[in-house]
Amino acid sequence: MRASSVDPIFQHTPSPRPRRPGLLAVWALIALALAGGCARNDPAATLRLGMNVWPGYEPLFLARKLGYWPDERIRLVEYPSATEVLRAFRNRSIEAASLTLDEVMRLREDGIPVQVVLVHDISDGADVVLARPGIRDMAGLRGHRVGVESSALGAFMLTRALELGGLRLDDIEVRSVDVNSHEKAYLGGDVDAVVTFEPVRTRLLNAGAHEIFTSRELPDEIVDVLVVHEDFIKRHPAQVQLLIDGWFRALGMLDQDRNGAAHVFAERLKTTPEEVLASLQGLRLPSRAQNVALLDGDAATLQGTAQHLGRVMTAAGLLRAPPETRGLFNAGFVRGEVR
Repeated sequence: MRASSVDPIFQHTPSPRPRRPGLLAVWALIALALAGGCARNDPAATLRLGMNVWPGYEPLFLARKLGYWPDERIRLVEYPSATEVLRAFRNRSIEAASLTLDEVMRLREDGIPVQVVLVHDISDGADVVLARPGIRDMAGLRGHRVGVESSALGAFMLTRALELGGLRLDDIEVRSVDVNSHEKAYLGGDVDAVVTFEPVRTRLLNAGAHEIFTSRELPDEIVDVLVVHEDFIKRHPAQVQLLIDGWFRALGMLDQDRNGAAHVFAERLKTTPEEVLASLQGLRLPSRAQNVALLDGDAATLQGTAQHLGRVMTAAGLLRAPPETRGLFNAGFVRGEVR
């Protein structure tokens, strides 16, 4: 997300183009000058942030392009899948990761000391189950081949879709398909349906697939967050604050110059600006104030979401037991309190 009942994705495993408008260029020149001055004043260690391809993470690359932080302070590292992001994070090859909250729950269960410091986005239709035209709904998947990535999110999305569609795992034939092969597997006839997400969603819809389930039917359950190792937060909080401030500046740019930002996103996602704008319709990108409400204190909105996820994932066999979520969420950086 971004087999039979013994498929490994359902078992717990502790280890896992065109020219942009002038406004965008002006902002880039100003931001580069500011970032350069900031780098001279704070020579602390580099924060390496890992993520897979997903429209909800694209403001990170917009922030980098606009020079909202220097490369020696923040380095973005892209991986082919969320599974590889998780592996790199566990192995300490990166200090931070952009993941779905269910993936963070797996880290939490394994006792890895992390904190969620930002909510990137909430999926509201961008994660989907796509099927061939003859399959009208989830019930119509009975006996068919369904492709899904071997990841926590893939397993979670499929499990919830089957549950709400009145099916069990053994009612379908699950095929483990890496996200980079979703399009090929569907177009080549290897699967009849696929659990996927943007930008693959848009490409397969254009190829004739149709949606039989979307994350709109799982309100607030698929949430993308920024997670950082606790010890890095303690040693280098200024890096984390710089990253998050750059994120919100990029969101501001997206609001002010949506078409210009869409051109930047499209270049990386290998799609069109129009398709980028359409894909963003399936995401909610919380503002700074909304992030505070989501992350702040024991009454934080995300506390309830995490507890619900823990129960759902445990019932589905994706967790041994719902993990403790106290202390998982840190609103200090979205408040801008660390300087």
